[in-house]
Amino acid sequence: MSAFWAILFRDIRLATRAGGSAFLALAFFAAVATLVPLGVGSDLHLLARIAGGVLWVGAILAALLSLDRLFQPDFEDGSLDILALSPLPLEVLSFAKIAAHWITTGLALTILSPLLGLLFGLPVQGYAPLVISLAIGTPAVSAIGAIAAALTLSIRRGGLISPFIVLPLLAPAVIFGASAVTNAVEGLSNGALGLLAAFSFAVTVISPFVAAAALRLNLAG
Repeated sequence: MSAFWAILFRDIRLATRAGGSAFLALAFFAAVATLVPLGVGSDLHLLARIAGGVLWVGAILAALLSLDRLFQPDFEDGSLDILALSPLPLEVLSFAKIAAHWITTGLALTILSPLLGLLFGLPVQGYAPLVISLAIGTPAVSAIGAIAAALTLSIRRGGLISPFIVLPLLAPAVIFGASAVTNAVEGLSNGALGLLAAFSFAVTVISPFVAAAALRLNLAG
């Protein structure tokens, strides 16, 4: 397990250093959340209704910016081949990469989201569902992103293809996450968080195995 923690902390350190992907994701998320109210106008009721959807879409797009950094640097410098020959299973390696990506993007975006909710005039009752939905839903973004990154590893400019794989698969997360916020704002019954948690848990459990199989396929080729 020491190798798992070493990979996890190394990826976190690389993502959070000056100019790292974590800061790029946060800047993009903030930019999207700032520009949408300027374009929509000052109708606070409308802004409150679309806040959940806009912030969820912004968080997913921000997380996609760093997907190509999951495996590509290790693949290019040959360290991924060494790791594949080591006793560390590729499933454990994939899980470490997913965890590091979520900590530096999904978790960071979740922490920032309440501040951005102020730009939409989000009512008080919408903040808890917003934070909770992002906290339990963004692991699915990192998990599905890892599968796409592993599948496109040996493809030239695979980072341009990954979003087309990831975005359709993340439709349930966007629907459930945005619905959780909207239902809370409008005072409706809210079962979306449970569905989101089930989806995210299933994807996060399965993805390390799928990503590992894709890595083996690319490394064998």
